[in-house]
Amino acid sequence: MVRFLVVVTVALALVCGGALAAKLEPDAVNQAQFSEGEPNGISPMLLKAQVLLDRARFSPGLIDGRVSQNFTKAVAAFQAANGLPSDGKLTRETWDKLTATFTGPVLTTYEVTAKDARGPFTRRIPARMESMAQLKRLGYRNAREELAERFHVSEQLLRMLNLRAGFGKAGMALVVPDVGRGDPPSQVASVEVDKASRQVRALDASGKAIAVYPASIGSEENPAPSGQAEVKRVVHDPTYHYNPKFAFKGVKAKRPFTIAKGPNNPVGSVWIDLSIESYGIHGTPDPGKIGTTFSHGCIRMTNWDAEDLAAMVKPGTKVDFKDEAAQEGQAR
Repeated sequence: MVRFLVVVTVALALVCGGALAAKLEPDAVNQAQFSEGEPNGISPMLLKAQVLLDRARFSPGLIDGRVSQNFTKAVAAFQAANGLPSDGKLTRETWDKLTATFTGPVLTTYEVTAKDARGPFTRRIPARMESMAQLKRLGYRNAREELAERFHVSEQLLRMLNLRAGFGKAGMALVVPDVGRGDPPSQVASVEVDKASRQVRALDASGKAIAVYPASIGSEENPAPSGQAEVKRVVHDPTYHYNPKFAFKGVKAKRPFTIAKGPNNPVGSVWIDLSIESYGIHGTPDPGKIGTTFSHGCIRMTNWDAEDLAAMVKPGTKVDFKDEAAQEGQAR
């Protein structure tokens, strides 16, 4: 009886997965039109909107085809930048403005290269930071994780878009989001870190947001700084240095240690060093947690968003920390 139930459960999962994948066929997503009401689960319309927001640099974070806080905040930021009521709801007017930013297909094909399939990969990455310090590199675990990050998409959704694909096979054609953002804007005038909304904004000289990203910003135990700082330098593929004075929860080491570079390093693939000691804007090995969890005090973004911002800043770029208290005072 148990075996029968297991077989039926697996069969149902395959049927449901296949039905959902059919909804996400490239033509269904590329030709998706606006419809009223909030879709349940993964939606071709939401997937298309997320890719368009990502391309326009109003990042929804991890592209997964679902309604989320990061998606709602990205919509609100796009609305504000385009003179629309910024309630975060995907309205017909917002959809029309968004789809006008790019008229090409939002899903495209990508051929897995020999380099993609070859790695090198770090198959097993321990949870404890002290154990991570024993590894020579914190690389991707496999080709699927690498490709999911390259195209800003969750691994779950990448599998749904490619049910029969072998991610580690060179020459395999994959369906992926077209997240080509193009060249970054000219170096930004300043960066704003909004603690209340958990967003990082790149601003032009007039104070207009030209890029908005979700972020995890500090915590009660390790709050992010206040006031103004500036960018000191940008370090790509950084190592991570732990100082026991940080006293991070779960880390028992009494001596400093260093974790090797790699995208699964605790600070991800890029570190934007700030003039406040030990603080920076950086990437993460867990893009799905951005904007929904706290950090150890720094400003944590997806690797791809942190890299995008890093291409816009330079030593001396001002970074303003917008406190919740100050925001409440302005609201009054």
